[in-house]
Amino acid sequence: MANSFQEKFQKRRVLTGYLSVVISISLVLFFVGILGLFLLNTRNVASYFKEQIVMTVFLKETAKDIEITQLQKKIQFQPATKEVNFISKEDAAAQYARDIGEDFLEFLGYNPLLNSIDIYFNATYVNTLSLIEIKRELEAANFVNEVIFDQPLITLLDENILKVSYILMLITIIFIVISLLLINSSIRLSIYSKRFIIKTMQLVGATKSFIRKPFIWIHLRLGILSSFISLTGLTLVLLEVNNRFPELKMFEQPMELAVVFGVVLFLGVGITWISTFFATQRYLNLKSDAIY
Repeated sequence: MANSFQEKFQKRRVLTGYLSVVISISLVLFFVGILGLFLLNTRNVASYFKEQIVMTVFLKETAKDIEITQLQKKIQFQPATKEVNFISKEDAAAQYARDIGEDFLEFLGYNPLLNSIDIYFNATYVNTLSLIEIKRELEAANFVNEVIFDQPLITLLDENILKVSYILMLITIIFIVISLLLINSSIRLSIYSKRFIIKTMQLVGATKSFIRKPFIWIHLRLGILSSFISLTGLTLVLLEVNNRFPELKMFEQPMELAVVFGVVLFLGVGITWISTFFATQRYLNLKSDAIY
């Protein structure tokens, strides 16, 4: 009876130890994966914001319909162009009246605004040099009154994207190092609780490789299980982010996702194997008196 109770208690302790290893490794790998996704998708986020920047071409009153149509087609066929929208002076006035909350045309008696064309560009072309060149080409048309875009915003956006990328890269590296230490620590604690078993097996003549093999195999399975748990969590996060922010196109970057998932799987399996090997080796090399 007492032996049965003791066996159950021992099994419960073993299962609890394994569960704590799985939970700790899963959480560490999950957060490493999240940071990796943020780092590799910085470009997608940057592209999204860049493609919201608009260049506005204001047209003279003397501009003919055929000239406006030809200019729109010319802009649309440029590789840099993502979207082109013509905004009439009437539509512009109505929008401005909604923004300020009153009809300014009643006070002025006429519409001072001009017909315009809003241009949105593909992210790769949204830089100061490219947009200045496009602006010069558009201003060359004699029916174009003015071309404007927010140049300081582009400069600020580029600087901030670079800073965020470096910060995320540094945080990711630090977190990977911390994850390695935590995984190693969890496994060492798990092996520590079985140090007497290791030494007993060694005393009865078992070889080091024979003793290591079951420990490595058990913790390798725990590492694989932890990897799949963390990858499942990452997939759920990806689905939610893609559902809420479809413009980021998270699933349209298969290589980035493959890299993140591969790194998580490698950390879960590779580090578990290495940590288990060296943890068991430590106790195998200890003298019998030292394990106390």
